[in-house]
Amino acid sequence: MKSFTELRDRYPLFSYHGYHMEETPEEVRFWYNFEIAGLASFQPTWTIEKRFVPKWNERDEVIQKLVFSIGMVELSSYWKITCSPLVEIHAAGLDEDQIAWWKKQYYWGLGEFFYTNGIDISLDEFMHIKTLGNHFSAARGAYPLEGCLIPVGGGKDSIVTMELLKQIPGRQYAYVLNNRGATQASVDTAGFSDDQVVKVRRTLDPRMLELNRQGYLNGHTPFSALVAFSATLFAYVNRLQYVVLSNEDSANESTVAGTLINHQYSKSFDFENDFHHYEKQYVGSGVYYFSLLRGWSEFQIAREFARHSQYFSVFRSCNAGSKQDAWCCLCPKCLFVYLILSPFIDNDQLKAMFGEDLLEKQELYDNLEKLIGYQKEKPFECVGSRAEINTAICLTIQAIQARNATMPPLLAHYMTLPQYEEYRNQENRYTNYFNEHNLIPKQFLPLVKEGIVCHPSSKN
Repeated sequence: MKSFTELRDRYPLFSYHGYHMEETPEEVRFWYNFEIAGLASFQPTWTIEKRFVPKWNERDEVIQKLVFSIGMVELSSYWKITCSPLVEIHAAGLDEDQIAWWKKQYYWGLGEFFYTNGIDISLDEFMHIKTLGNHFSAARGAYPLEGCLIPVGGGKDSIVTMELLKQIPGRQYAYVLNNRGATQASVDTAGFSDDQVVKVRRTLDPRMLELNRQGYLNGHTPFSALVAFSATLFAYVNRLQYVVLSNEDSANESTVAGTLINHQYSKSFDFENDFHHYEKQYVGSGVYYFSLLRGWSEFQIAREFARHSQYFSVFRSCNAGSKQDAWCCLCPKCLFVYLILSPFIDNDQLKAMFGEDLLEKQELYDNLEKLIGYQKEKPFECVGSRAEINTAICLTIQAIQARNATMPPLLAHYMTLPQYEEYRNQENRYTNYFNEHNLIPKQFLPLVKEGIVCHPSSKN
């Protein structure tokens, strides 16, 4: 692995030269021109069928702003190769507040990248942004908007959102970025027709992948920020009023205890709130971006998901097995999902869903200790808070003890750890939990507030 200091000295300049749009009778494409001076240039591309963008007009300045902004997020994947200290933006102009906004999003959105690469640098010093392009005008969208666009990834959270929104009348579309088997199966099971699923293909530049293989810097980037800007764009061109995310309160917890480093930063309420204000001030599409599940914990989402058995065989959340559309049954994400569902779904059903009994796997001890807070770092995955994972495990242990059944190895190991003594007799605070710090519009609140305690688990 090449060193951070060496690369910054050797490649001091990163440039966002521009973005380009092309419309054919079949599709709309837009792509970006990035360059690390003296090393390589890059052209990541986004493609969408024309039927999914019926109101596309590249002269519309709101569309221009959003396509440009997608590029501002996209550049972080290429900038991180060398972490060049100066970033020049030729594609458009930014004022000082915008520059500060983008620096904050890069710094915290790349927090895991900095941490895992041993990079210790301040927000002031990690990047200097200089803009050389023309500023956008104050033009704003002036179209009537109605309905919802729901980003769907194939996991339990977006499934819960789709099911809850069935109670709301009006136009509803799913948004799928780089479709895969579980995502398609989820939207099919939810009842969306093909014309109601906005499918977009994002293609990384292969030169970045080659430089990663050569030992240049690599790591996590804020993917959910891409979803935020792109979903807003595709809601706007479909004249949809809301982008309805499925990010929960648990996403606010830091991954490394005692720090602000958060694998899920661009799923956090801090980002959601920042994005909401930035879009309103600097884009003005009229689209309202919020997370329907922000008031809930992962525990509550698992409880609600357990009511919808039609998805048990189709949902997937495993990153390691995503290309095979499978649960790998070895990673911390698989273990987390298994554990958080275990109070609500019978273990025989869980075994059928995952293909294995994860509670029997001693090789998962290390992942378990990270998930519950026995180790300082949670896994760098989208997982729930330490407290709710402990709560779920203790409820599952109680159910096993009530049946006088044999305790599986993973839970027997948990019972030797101090977290068991800490949580075993604690009241379950998630039964009535709701975080009021959210951006949920008034008309959506009954979906997630009035039914907090009305759904019994499917297991008891």
